[in-house]
This record gives sequence, C-alpha cells and structure tokens, in this order.
Amino acid sequence: MALEAAFFLGQFLRSPTTTGAIMPSSRYLAAAVAAPIPERGDPVVVELGAGTGPFTAEIQRRLAGRGRHIAIEINPRLADRLARRHPEVELVVDDAARLPRLLAERGIPAADVIVSGLPWAAFSATVQSRLLDAVLRVMRPDGAFTTFSYAHARPLTTAIRFRRRLHAAFEEVVPSRTIWRNLPPAFVYHARRPRPAPTG
Repeated sequence: MALEAAFFLGQFLRSPTTTGAIMPSSRYLAAAVAAPIPERGDPVVVELGAGTGPFTAEIQRRLAGRGRHIAIEINPRLADRLARRHPEVELVVDDAARLPRLLAERGIPAADVIVSGLPWAAFSATVQSRLLDAVLRVMRPDGAFTTFSYAHARPLTTAIRFRRRLHAAFEEVVPSRTIWRNLPPAFVYHARRPRPAPTG
C-alpha cells in the first residue's frame, strides 16, 4: 500500500492537472462510485481516468464477468500498471474527450454506466465542457453517470462551475453523504437522465 501511494504521489507531482489526486481512492469511495452498475444483464461500463485501478477493481467485482468494461487512462505509466493488474479490462490510453470516437472504433454504440475518476475541479471551463459533452454523446437515455469530488474542494470556483454544468447536463443529480473513509474525504455525484448533447 505504501509503494502504491508513493507511485501515485509521484504521478501527481509529474502531472497534477491529469492525475488530480495525491492518493488512490479508498474501497469505500470505489463502492459508492460503482453502485449504479446493474446486478443483471450485460452492461457496457466505461471508466474515465482509471488511474491505478481502485474503481477498476470494484467495477470488475460487480460485473463478475458480465458485459464490457472499457477503461480510459491518459497517463501511460498509470495505464501500464493498470493493464498488468487487470488484463481482463479493455484499456485505452487516450484522452477521455475523444470518448465517442473511442467507443465507435470498438463497435460500441452507447454506454449504460460511465464511472469517472477525472479531476473535474482541476480542469478549465473549456475542458469541463468538452468532457461532459463527450459523456452525453455516448450515454443511453436511461444511463447513469457517477463521479466524485473531494469535500474540501466544494467551495472552489472550478468545483462550483462543474456542479452547475452537471445539473445542466442531467435531469437528476444526487450527491452522496461525505465518505470520511477516504483520504481526503469525498462525496459522489449520481447523475441520471442525460439531456441531449449539443449538436455540431
């Protein structure tokens, strides 16, 4: 665990705007983020910003061999580590903003659940918009989108802007209670019923 934390911290120091955290997420946060994955059927689950895999492991546990799990990670070093730990996952080393094309290339018309580990509060307004638009373009009408935010970041201007964008993008956005058993404490946004993505 200490080696994992040191590796993650090193990646944060190398690229804080893409890694976005100094520690891997806890299993408690992972469980809350992956909660919308259905217990039956063969859902398509897309994971954005998979990092070293705490969400990946929980998604795999919930799928139990069902459906498809596509994990997107922009950091090649994190992706390499993830691939060795979870060879069963369809790993894509690329920018999550290219999500519609990445899924189309794999013959996937839409996602049932999108789980995001992206550092939204670290992104500019332009990047937030590009990423959310990409999410909306690939979600089924009855799909679910989950992401998280650190509790201490709630009052940041970038975090407030992201919340507004999230509410504009989905008809239903429900925040969880604070998950104290995470470092730092965090909470999860559960979003459903995506509004139509902008055209053009």
